[in-house]
Amino acid sequence: MKKILALLVLALAMVGYAQEGSIKPKFQAFTGALLKLKPAQNGYHKFSLKVEAAPWAFQAIGEVRAPNGDPDLLINALFDGDVYAVLAYIDQPASGTDGQEYNVGLFDMMLYYDEEATTIRNLKFKLLPPANDDWAQGILSDALSSSSLIGNVWGGKYDGDIIKASANPMDKQKLKSMKKQHTSAEETMSDDNDRRSRMKSKAKAADDEPVVKKKKKKKAVEEDEEEDVPKKKKKKKKKKSVDEDECDDPSLSIKEKRRCRMGQR
Repeated sequence: MKKILALLVLALAMVGYAQEGSIKPKFQAFTGALLKLKPAQNGYHKFSLKVEAAPWAFQAIGEVRAPNGDPDLLINALFDGDVYAVLAYIDQPASGTDGQEYNVGLFDMMLYYDEEATTIRNLKFKLLPPANDDWAQGILSDALSSSSLIGNVWGGKYDGDIIKASANPMDKQKLKSMKKQHTSAEETMSDDNDRRSRMKSKAKAADDEPVVKKKKKKKAVEEDEEEDVPKKKKKKKKKKSVDEDECDDPSLSIKEKRRCRMGQR
């Protein structure tokens, strides 16, 4: 229930900001090497852009038409590196299940051929793990709903921001480096957790050890007491030797001493 209320508040806030014109979209460029294009049908190529490196975890699919309608232009330009994509999004990040933040407020995309905009239709966004829980999906839905209030971002109003993003596009090498950094951070976190776990285990073992020693000591004391009992009984038996000494009383005659000893046998 709290999540639903939070999403409603977020949606109302975004709509309110958009109506006031205070939402300013952000842009991120991606090189054509990340794009997949199928042969054109009726002038349109089906395309796909999949990015999986924090702060990105999404797939964009749609259809694109070259500026002059040439069915071979974009595929040839793709190999030449003359095609790139620019993603428009609202700065509303969501936390992924890996603890990283992801930009999930996606609402539009444009493919450019040599700085000239193409024509795109049937554009769809799909969030990917680890940034596709209900909260992230809610932000994506709100961003798509608010896009109509923001208006056409490719119409010249944000050209400066788009050119700036295009000057530093995300490529395969950068994504690989980002993944490596993320993996290293996860491994470091895992090592830290293992270290803490080992330290806790040692501390617990140290706390338990005195209890075991005390039990052993108590057992040893009981054993000593048991050993002392028969020793005391043995001391009592020495009365016989005391009686034998009585037969050596100097006041007795030799016959009386002999009778005394024979009577004790």
